[in-house]
Amino acid sequence: MPVVRKDVEEALENGSPTFDLPSLSYTASNDAAITRRVLRKTDWRLMPIMFITYNFNFIDKIILSSAAVFGLRADTHLVGQQYSWVSSIFYFGYLLWTYPTTILIQRLPVGRYVSINTIIWGLIVACTALCTNFGSLITARFLLGMVESTTTPAFVYITSTWYTREEIPFRTGTWFAGNSFGGFVASVLAYAIGKIESPIATWRWLFIIFGVATGLWGIIMLFTLPDSVESSRFLDKEGKKHVLAKVSQAGTGRTNRTTSTWKSEQVVECLIDPKTWAFFGISVCTQIPNSGTQNFGNLVLEGFGFTNLETTLVGIPSSFISFFTILITGWFAGKYSNISCYLIVLVVLAPVAGSALIYSTKVNNGVKLFAYYLLATGPGALPLSMSLMTTNYKGVTKKMTMTAILFLAYCTGNIAGPQFFKTSEAPTYSTAFRSIMICYALVIVEALGLRLYLSWMNEKRQIKLLENGITVEANEPDKDTTDWQSYDMLYRL
Repeated sequence: MPVVRKDVEEALENGSPTFDLPSLSYTASNDAAITRRVLRKTDWRLMPIMFITYNFNFIDKIILSSAAVFGLRADTHLVGQQYSWVSSIFYFGYLLWTYPTTILIQRLPVGRYVSINTIIWGLIVACTALCTNFGSLITARFLLGMVESTTTPAFVYITSTWYTREEIPFRTGTWFAGNSFGGFVASVLAYAIGKIESPIATWRWLFIIFGVATGLWGIIMLFTLPDSVESSRFLDKEGKKHVLAKVSQAGTGRTNRTTSTWKSEQVVECLIDPKTWAFFGISVCTQIPNSGTQNFGNLVLEGFGFTNLETTLVGIPSSFISFFTILITGWFAGKYSNISCYLIVLVVLAPVAGSALIYSTKVNNGVKLFAYYLLATGPGALPLSMSLMTTNYKGVTKKMTMTAILFLAYCTGNIAGPQFFKTSEAPTYSTAFRSIMICYALVIVEALGLRLYLSWMNEKRQIKLLENGITVEANEPDKDTTDWQSYDMLYRL
């Protein structure tokens, strides 16, 4: 059993949400039974909530693509590149609120904070049905981007506070796979909603139905998603002690929202850390293709000769390919600590080939549809990058800063992506698919470069460990040290 000091026991007995953890001791080999029991209970509580929330997170973004083929562009009088800007403006809102919300996630009760954000985003999606012109549409999309910007950083934070470095990759892949499964749900329901005969336009029904569903789910989250390990109701005192001990010693360090202080030196360290900019580059280069195909996917398929209803069904295989790619690569990344960079390379190879085929004007539409499905493995790169980032950064302020930088890159790529889909080039969008091919090729270079850097750092640390006789992962768990200061920490590759 973990050895826990008396003030921790008293805090748990009194229901206190915060306390220091300097004396927690965790030994995986001695706690195999409790580890399995507590991990199973934690997974069954957190993973379904995060997976379903990520379903809605993706659905409420991708329905814009379905709405576009169901009359949104005509009804709101969009011309030229205005639809591209409706797609991009979402990420300007996301960009604006990313850093403030990253700070609030650590300072506020995270379960309630993300739940309230989910309720508000559902209301905004539902109200999008009232839009009648370009101005009202970009306003709704900008506000939606702001409130949705909380979800992913919050889930990264929650995952790091409940799981160890070995457990994080598969859990990140599990909840992130909700993104792709949401694409399947959106496609099936969009097809069904498309058959509704009503004086209200089909695209308006899409926003009303999914918006209301998201808001109702947010209310459920409010009562089921815990704010912290200490305040959770589904674990007993022994289980809470175990989670706190294992995360403190085998995770990425403690994160206490009331006692942690902001350290400017950790911000500087994050900014001069080479791996920060490798993660930044991977995020930008994976999201330029992601945003473009999300918002123009149905229009591209329509260009292959399918009707507006058929495009909603033809896109389903892409969702399944993405779903299983994310789950399987997440499992491998968790099981094998040094293959994440190789997995990133693997999942973007098919999109490089797929975008090259679509870009070619010499192939028929059947081949282009096959090539379109090859693009579907690409979304697997971001969760792999996110989990690798989460496990390789220590220090509360440094982790928060890196999370913000990652999502600044995420927004930059998603803002740029739709702009490569030029209305004048419809339905082939040659510039867009050439850009997608180049971006995924750059991801290969960035991932291999990151692996070389991390391997080099590990070699230096192993030499120092041998010289000084230090045990790997031996730092005191209560110290708010960064990964640069933790010489006993070896990076995952």
